Amino acid sequence: MAKFIFVTGGVTSSLGKGILAASLAKLLQSRGLKVTIQKFDPYINIDPGTMNPYEHGECYVTEDGAETDLDLGHYERFLGVYTSQENNVTTGKIYQEVINRERRGDYLGKTVQVIPHITDEIQRRMLLLGNSNQYDIILTEIGGTVGDIESLPFIEAIRQLKWKLPKQDYMVIHLTLVPYLSSAKELKTKPTQHSVKELQSYGVQPHIIVCRTEMSLGDERKRKIAEFCNVDYDSVIEALDAETIYDVPLNLKKEKLDDIVLEKFGYSMLPEVNMEEWNVFLHRLKYPKKEITIGLIGKYIELKDAYISIYESFIHAGAKNECKVNVERIHSEDINKDNLKERLGLLDGIFVAPGFGQRGIDGKILAIQFARENNIPFFGVCLGMQMAVIEFAKNVLGLEQANSTEMQADTPNPVIDMMQEQKTIVNMGGTMRLGSYACSLKENTIARSIYGATDITERHRHRYEFNNKYLQQFEENGMIASGFNPDTNLVEIVEIPNHRFFVGVQFHPELKSTILKPHPLFCAFVKACLGG
Repeated sequence: MAKFIFVTGGVTSSLGKGILAASLAKLLQSRGLKVTIQKFDPYINIDPGTMNPYEHGECYVTEDGAETDLDLGHYERFLGVYTSQENNVTTGKIYQEVINRERRGDYLGKTVQVIPHITDEIQRRMLLLGNSNQYDIILTEIGGTVGDIESLPFIEAIRQLKWKLPKQDYMVIHLTLVPYLSSAKELKTKPTQHSVKELQSYGVQPHIIVCRTEMSLGDERKRKIAEFCNVDYDSVIEALDAETIYDVPLNLKKEKLDDIVLEKFGYSMLPEVNMEEWNVFLHRLKYPKKEITIGLIGKYIELKDAYISIYESFIHAGAKNECKVNVERIHSEDINKDNLKERLGLLDGIFVAPGFGQRGIDGKILAIQFARENNIPFFGVCLGMQMAVIEFAKNVLGLEQANSTEMQADTPNPVIDMMQEQKTIVNMGGTMRLGSYACSLKENTIARSIYGATDITERHRHRYEFNNKYLQQFEENGMIASGFNPDTNLVEIVEIPNHRFFVGVQFHPELKSTILKPHPLFCAFVKACLGG
């Protein structure tokens, strides 16, 4: 049976439980173990698919079409292993399943309650991946902070599992904050003590405490935390603020976190950590030979997490090209005809981000026109691709009222239109074209040369598509479709062959870019911005 590690957080949110889980999983994976990570989120939404990015950041999409928490992106980028709908569970999913069972009569005659029915379903979901015999270790990240009311059923489920799992297969790691008070010039351990005390009050004793801190703890503070939180001295792990998230696995290795976990689980004779490729990536990231600036045109730029996979993809592609990629975030609503040259003229490339709705559309179209007319490398994803099609229709084909039916239902020239199968759908959640779909690439195209393959798969999240009624008109005037879905003939990629680099894709390539396998489209775009 798989062994289970539960990761909780205390004192404050945004400490980096996802990065901790991904980093530990990477260390264990590098020692020859099969590892996966799952996230349990306390919000009542079934998934983050209907949330505004300002609410919860990016909605990450898996191969099997699950709309999930953004931490699953970190899991995949660190491990290079696909996740699925089973790797992200919300309170909404738990309650929905229990209520469905109640309606079917599965609990006939019984009062349905949080304990045992909700906590039983949480435990079933927590153990589900372990029943597949695919993994040696499963890390489970619990969203929120210990003490939050909405997280209590998850903590209670962890408590109960202590008595259901063999002792050597169960572990709790608690991530907490040791703040530095500049006025006192001192690190304070009291918040950590209170956080662990809170966790203990629910019947859960952590085996390992990881302390997020901006200064070294020192032996005295480590001993104090160990004594008052009832853990071994060696089980107090220092997690200093890192230069990049990709330093975290190596920093935790220095603290011997993987050794401590393996010892507690009873593992022996495993190979040592092999992070050679990781170190090559880090060297290229930290010591670039060149530097470029790419403008990211979007409407959620105030929150970095809204485009987190895109930013990370540029980091991966930059390292691949031994280049530092500076991403200048530009709000599409701030772009107008009067400031185009001032805002965009010095950029090495222009990237137009995905999104939904009317807001900021005019600025995106102006930015794309500027890139096309000034031979500046352009890359558009999902809505960015659709806006490139609309811009071309307006300014090259002369279809001045061209638009998407998402923005204007009665447009006389719907060059972007809702997919036929989407037109009868009423519910918003989980009903878009989601997950991995095939794409066939035309010969002698930019896309084919970038991928070096004829058939590929990419992940999607959209309802609208290129309207094939206009395809011939586009291709006769210089914008071609270079990628199609082989089953539906939907246009997946458009490009302008006589441009320095002008590519738009309907899918989301950023969702498949990893540290050791940067996405070829991002790599090619960065190379074009370098003048290659």
